[in-house]
Amino acid sequence: MNVKTLLLAALAVVTVGFVIAWTRHLRTGSVPEDTPGVPTALQTFIGFITNFFDTLGIGSFAPTTAMFKFWHVVPDERIPGTLTIGHAAATITQAFIFMTLVKVDAVTLALMIAVAVAGSWIGASVVANWPRRNIQIGMGLALLVAATLFALTNLGIVPGGGDALTLSGMKLAAGLVGNFALGALMTIGIGLYGPCMILISFLGMDPKAAFPIMMGSCAFLMPISGFKFMEAKSYSVKPALGLALGGIPAVLIAAFVVKALDVRTVRWLVVVVVLYSAMMMLRSAYAERRSDRPTV
Repeated sequence: MNVKTLLLAALAVVTVGFVIAWTRHLRTGSVPEDTPGVPTALQTFIGFITNFFDTLGIGSFAPTTAMFKFWHVVPDERIPGTLTIGHAAATITQAFIFMTLVKVDAVTLALMIAVAVAGSWIGASVVANWPRRNIQIGMGLALLVAATLFALTNLGIVPGGGDALTLSGMKLAAGLVGNFALGALMTIGIGLYGPCMILISFLGMDPKAAFPIMMGSCAFLMPISGFKFMEAKSYSVKPALGLALGGIPAVLIAAFVVKALDVRTVRWLVVVVVLYSAMMMLRSAYAERRSDRPTV
């Protein structure tokens, strides 16, 4: 059995464990002030549209956060957990497809996935218990980073990459350190896809190799860090279910029907929306600080 087959088998085990854990969590009704039920059409639409473009490489965290904030779908402090748990199913679907179809060195893939999971486990342990204002500041800054990355990609400033399908030596070390950090930062809402693609390109790899690496990393780290958010009861149930139910068919359509799309215009639209959401998130954090000040 080769390394890639072992990775796919391990992902299957993680997937089953995640489904069982989430099902049990929903049955207990243990999320405060939130009960399981049928997601709204809006919540499911958000899951569909964000995961459709996610499969094409745009990423889902920043656009989803923007929509959540604009339509007041999820309280700010529950957004990281809702993103992590809700998008997990669609991301796992992406990973099975792209890890199977796209060529990349299996050892490089396995190591990059392992460090991303380790980073997310540490990050989720911290973020799941953050107060609302810390979440607002962290996600506001995360959205600014995301908007910058989208703009750099559209302007062609991001390097084009090379044709390598493996990493070794110092490049491998740099890749592992980078993906560890991206795994940790993902838990506050900095999507891993864009930064990972830039990292892969800087290291001289074929940009196509970024797809199994970034999707595989997220497919493992999102269910595993999602356990932390479940334990902390730090997510919203129906919006998370909407992301999952809308996301899986969107992935299948994007991967097997659409396959490729000129997403430059979409990225510029995302830049505008994400910048607006970043300002709103930071404004909420400022208002939270003012309300916490003692009156004289």
